[in-house]
Amino acid sequence: MTSTLYSLFLEKFPEYAGTASLDRLRESEYNRLDRLGQIYLDYTGSGLYAESQVRRHHYCLVDGVFGNPHSSNPTSSAATELIEQARKAVLRFFNASEDDYVVIFTSNASGALKLVGEAYPFGEQCTYLLTFDNHNSVNGIREYALAKGARVQYLPVLPPRLRVAEDRLEEYLADGWKGCHNLFAYPAQSNFSSVQHPLEWIHKAHAAGWDVLLDAAAFVPTNRLDLTAWPADFVPISFYKMFGYPTGVGALIARRRALQKLQRPWFAGGTITVASVQGEKHYLADAPAAFEDGTLNFLNIPAVTIGLEHLEAMDMDLIHERVRSLAGWLLINLKEMKHSNGKPLVKIYGPVDTKKRGGAIAVNFFTPAGAVIDHRWIEQQAGLRGISLRTGCFCNPGAGELALHILPEELTSCFNRPDHEQRLTYDEFRLCINAKASGAVRISVGPVSNFADVGQFLDFVHTFLK
Repeated sequence: MTSTLYSLFLEKFPEYAGTASLDRLRESEYNRLDRLGQIYLDYTGSGLYAESQVRRHHYCLVDGVFGNPHSSNPTSSAATELIEQARKAVLRFFNASEDDYVVIFTSNASGALKLVGEAYPFGEQCTYLLTFDNHNSVNGIREYALAKGARVQYLPVLPPRLRVAEDRLEEYLADGWKGCHNLFAYPAQSNFSSVQHPLEWIHKAHAAGWDVLLDAAAFVPTNRLDLTAWPADFVPISFYKMFGYPTGVGALIARRRALQKLQRPWFAGGTITVASVQGEKHYLADAPAAFEDGTLNFLNIPAVTIGLEHLEAMDMDLIHERVRSLAGWLLINLKEMKHSNGKPLVKIYGPVDTKKRGGAIAVNFFTPAGAVIDHRWIEQQAGLRGISLRTGCFCNPGAGELALHILPEELTSCFNRPDHEQRLTYDEFRLCINAKASGAVRISVGPVSNFADVGQFLDFVHTFLK
């Protein structure tokens, strides 16, 4: 039966056969998956590292002596050299000119976003425009905007496919005051629905006089992002999402001319050329140092270069095709699953085909009577089979609220209760929205996912059919 299903799969997605090199790589570099019986379907949560990445980084550390880079002594210089190599590797990977872009190392994509939010020159009559579909770390910038007197506007996405009506975007962009600093933020790929929002919006926003923050964290693990072709002003990324290791290192890739607008609200060790206590003055260093607070994670940053080289060797086009094929097969099968009474077992949030979408699929499971099954229980049952998937709203409340039909009045009523003024637990929130789903199940495939992984997940899903 499995061979028959595989033949049907290849009929639908013949390009998958051309990604066989990734199967060989799985055997040599990721064999712990099969050795330990792990079915990993949480690539949007984190990528997986290859054994060779860890070995190369280990050899780098044991073969050298590296000190705090804020000096010119031999060990400090050795660390600085590896950090600068990593910056150049990031720029090469994203085809970004060193004349136009600078790489600022952070702890993760959220840290990169905070740098933009706290320093962007919002002011009265300025606008922070963002799509409903955004990670909470992008939503959080609104607090900085509001504190500086700017207005915050949300561009709706439309259920059930959770895409933006592009004519509305043009209306919002045209509404921005021309004499102000206006910032438009959106994800290249949704971490909730996997919708890939158009990169062409970057040019549209620039033409209207806006700066663009492109959240690329969910996009770049399986898609090429060419910053020469798509010159976003601020691009936050987390390297562990791209290649699993190291954790604790991300970056803000920023256009130099946009970076010049930022006004840092404080200074720290390493960010200044001169600071005085008696003179009560400080002078910020040039970027990137001006934005890298304290001592960088200088022992882990060399692993970024190793990870990027590993990803390039895998071939991003092959990765993209493998992810597209496996996600497409999942979508086809999930749509067809129905209970004996004809009611669908699952509801898919977002696109139901592979056009302009990534490898994550958000769903909920339903009983034959149409009642939603608690997504947390689904995750628990999957775990018993060694399946790693993710549940919740994935730190993307806007997309989640629209997908799950959670109404504004329900939220207002819930948040305005006196006992919810300062604290609201997840279980209390579930009670506020009654029988509605408060989250979803997300399955996401990645570079070394294979047909067997997807097949075992579909076998698991079949157990819920009645």
